[in-house]
Amino acid sequence: MKKGLLILTVAALGFAACKGGFKKGPAGLEYSIHNDVKSDSIKEGDFISLNIVAKTEGDSSLFNSYEMGRPSEAYFPKPVYNGDIFYALKMLTKGDSATIKINLDSAAAKGQPRPAGIKGKYLIYTVKVEEVIHKDTAHMQDFQAKVEKYFKAEGGKAKAGEVTKLQKYIADNKLKPTKLSSGLQIVNTVEGKGEQPVAGDSVLVNYTGKILSGKVFDTSLEDVAKKNNMYNPQRAPYSPLSVVLGKGGIIPGFEQGILQMKKGGKAMVLIPSNLAYGEQGMPGGLIGPFTPLIFELELVNVFHKPNVAAATAPVAMPAPIK
Repeated sequence: MKKGLLILTVAALGFAACKGGFKKGPAGLEYSIHNDVKSDSIKEGDFISLNIVAKTEGDSSLFNSYEMGRPSEAYFPKPVYNGDIFYALKMLTKGDSATIKINLDSAAAKGQPRPAGIKGKYLIYTVKVEEVIHKDTAHMQDFQAKVEKYFKAEGGKAKAGEVTKLQKYIADNKLKPTKLSSGLQIVNTVEGKGEQPVAGDSVLVNYTGKILSGKVFDTSLEDVAKKNNMYNPQRAPYSPLSVVLGKGGIIPGFEQGILQMKKGGKAMVLIPSNLAYGEQGMPGGLIGPFTPLIFELELVNVFHKPNVAAATAPVAMPAPIK
């Protein structure tokens, strides 16, 4: 970052060192910059890419971009108040890494609701700024072209590495999947004894969706949701996904996996990105471009004709929905 600008900022705000090598900022902010690169600091409207780990004081993980296999990307917003996470990030630049502690009591006093279920005084972020593309108001077309070039390059790297990553996952877990002509791979863990569905049938399916790191991104099982710190009371009671096969409402790989199973069976389905969320990824950025997925499936029931039970059963969202 520009050292002169940083010194002016520190002097103006009265930053002071605190215990543990951290410095203090407004609204209870504490921060420690581990790697400080000389360049222009992040500004509002810039495009940024950063790896970020968010934890509670008790060391409970809230988010980890490394587990997701890709950095978080966004156009940098205006801080909500002096002392929030975006205020702290404005002190950083490309290549910087830092630990940032956000005071939850101060955030609440500034009108930011305390996150439900979070105990302790701080949220603790460990960040590394991977890329910064500075906004150029006078040349917005060039700015957007640079952002597009970045996404194209990142997508190319993800596409090139997808097959190798999937093969490594299979080898590391000593799996012996059956591979379909579509590229889908399936491992039957419990052979079903009941009927095998066909297109047009309604089914009830329990599922847990993961990326190759093992990170669970969605599930229809309450105990799995709680174990992975993703329980959502608004989804309670958790229940199997109800879907009519052949209608295109779910990602192709999920449906192809179900069609290989029999009622009562369980299977692990390895889905290449072209049968999942493809080169665009999932809207919202939870699943990146060219990301293969793992689904653990249980075929709970098969209905050869649509019926009231299948039609009215709560639908688990959004993991396998196309």
